[in-house]
Amino acid sequence: MAEVEKSAPTVEEAIEAALTELGVSEQEARIEVVQEPRSGIVGIGAQPAVVRVRSAAPAGAADDIDVGEQADVAAEFLEGLLEEMGVAADVEINDTGGSTYVEIWGGEDPEGMGRLIGRRGLTLEALQDIVRSAVQQRTGERCLVLVDVEDYRKRRRSQVEHQAQDVGRRVKKTGRPETLPPMGAYERKVVHDAIAGVGGLETSSEGEEPNRRVVVRRSG
Repeated sequence: MAEVEKSAPTVEEAIEAALTELGVSEQEARIEVVQEPRSGIVGIGAQPAVVRVRSAAPAGAADDIDVGEQADVAAEFLEGLLEEMGVAADVEINDTGGSTYVEIWGGEDPEGMGRLIGRRGLTLEALQDIVRSAVQQRTGERCLVLVDVEDYRKRRRSQVEHQAQDVGRRVKKTGRPETLPPMGAYERKVVHDAIAGVGGLETSSEGEEPNRRVVVRRSG
């Protein structure tokens, strides 16, 4: 069973790097968060996120994780956070496409929802990191729930998957590498998984945040 340990500024980036090196999707791996990131004070005491990822995880490797409990913890945390922020919104738990989402809805405050999503979804990713850390501290388990705002993550996932598949088919046909637009760590993982489904291609992430991009090439 292949195993790698990676560090990065965020858990998502560390997981992405490990999955890319192993050449597997998240569904084909067993992931352990060894260390949560810490910003420190003026850079002093800062620490990166560290993850350990094993490929070909046995079926049911995540069966012991109570995702329902995690969702309840995440929802409670978000409700408190939104109240502190003065954002009027409802928090709901839903299962969609095999994933559990803690969803934020604020029909009467579209501007507030826009702030929670942020440019290219970067604020939403920061929110995901905060929730992930809170859930792990409370349960002692890797957080498997996803935070979404007004279905933004689901819509973007579908868009990114289709974009990646189109790029993959072109690269497979022409043999010329292509670079996708800058994306956050979550969306880059969506691209890696989508390209893996095309076959005969490989991906790598290049550049620095927040302008890190996925490059698609023919494999071999």
